[in-house]
Amino acid sequence: MGPRADMAVTLAPMFCPLCGGADTRVVDSRPADQGASIRRRRACSDCGSRFTTYERAEAVALVRKRDGHVEPFQTAKVRRGFEFALADRDAAAEGLDSMVERVEQVARSQGPVIESDVIGRAVLDELRAADEVAYLRFASVYKDFQGASDFERELAGLEGD
Repeated sequence: MGPRADMAVTLAPMFCPLCGGADTRVVDSRPADQGASIRRRRACSDCGSRFTTYERAEAVALVRKRDGHVEPFQTAKVRRGFEFALADRDAAAEGLDSMVERVEQVARSQGPVIESDVIGRAVLDELRAADEVAYLRFASVYKDFQGASDFERELAGLEGD
């Protein structure tokens, strides 16, 4: 469904990478990356140079929280959770980006709307493999530990693996 005739649509200009001019036009447009993007060949009216741009749709994963509300998936929140759990741990220096990336992959593979528990379990799995102390730190918040018995139960589960 396109814009209504009575609605004004304002598009941001595509600036020329050579001269910075805002007066560019599309010369050619075709599918690229097996249909995952659109390749546009552009020409600058100011300096005459030609350049290529790629347009890709960005899928936004949504997270359904425990209380039922839905919000966009935020990589920064996942990273902060890892950083909190790994604070002052040797594992923090190694592999943080990889762990965050694997959790993102899990989130994307679940479809457009993911339950927050899926993300929490993916973080726990990554931490369990990386550092047991960091795992317990995160689990204590994520699983809402109420006392020492919760820590003992979780530690027994770690030792059983």
